[in-house]
Amino acid sequence: MTEAPSPLPDEVDLAAVREALVRWYEDDHREFPWRRTEDPYEILVSEVMSQQTQLGRVVDAWEAFLDRWPTAAALADADRADVVAFWTSHSLGYNNRAKYLHEAARQVVEEYDGAFPEAPAELSELMGVGPYTANAVASFAFDNGDAVVDTNVKRVLYRAFDVADDDDAFERAAAELMPEGESRVWNNAIMELGGVACEKVPSCDEAGCPWRRWCHAYETGDFTAPDVPTQPEFEGSRRQMRGRVVRILGEYDELTLDELGPRVRVDYGGQTGEEWLRGLVSDLGDDGLVDVEERDENVVVRLCR
Repeated sequence: MTEAPSPLPDEVDLAAVREALVRWYEDDHREFPWRRTEDPYEILVSEVMSQQTQLGRVVDAWEAFLDRWPTAAALADADRADVVAFWTSHSLGYNNRAKYLHEAARQVVEEYDGAFPEAPAELSELMGVGPYTANAVASFAFDNGDAVVDTNVKRVLYRAFDVADDDDAFERAAAELMPEGESRVWNNAIMELGGVACEKVPSCDEAGCPWRRWCHAYETGDFTAPDVPTQPEFEGSRRQMRGRVVRILGEYDELTLDELGPRVRVDYGGQTGEEWLRGLVSDLGDDGLVDVEERDENVVVRLCR
């Protein structure tokens, strides 16, 4: 089988490109506490918390979470309802992430004798850990990952080297660019580039982008990039209401639907009345977050323990 041609331009000097980016990153980058650790548990927590949440908001939550559950063993021993309640109280988004993180900690303790697996493929066996997160943990904890390809990295590759808007092309371009055996510094550096210099509205000169001399977008002035899916509005969304149910139940042993509904939304009733709330708690029950029980012609809901 003929090997596919490189998605990078022929004239790219890989050694110079690599050196320029790493030097730029090491000279000055955003300080996040998880960048100062190689503990796979601490890095996994940061990666799960950072999914679709601004990094600045994650810092306090990450530090508080580790103060409360400093190791995978401590998290594995925790009451799941407490973990979910923490997640909700810190506005970290989908509560399933808290449940999966708790399950992953139990797997590490029960299936791996407390020692995290080091390869991306093995890390992907942990509950809720997809290929991106597995690779990030392998990279930042063990320097053993592949090239990270997230939305920011795609934007950088598309603009800088005119890589086609194609997942396979992005994967191959990222792999070619990354120096062998240096996934920790490289993946941090290229994601930093996408986060502070090559954002949707780029700040090439202000951020001192190290790739300006090679950048196709900088040369042509065309800073278009692949479309980025937008998040649905949070206010009033089903996701917000699910989180509100979990938070409220964390304050009570149990509540009937009649007691729960007005606490979830002030306009409880009509289209957002009992039938709507039944569907909401049923979904949470299917996700293993709440118990729903029919009792004396009432529906009683409580957090799973």
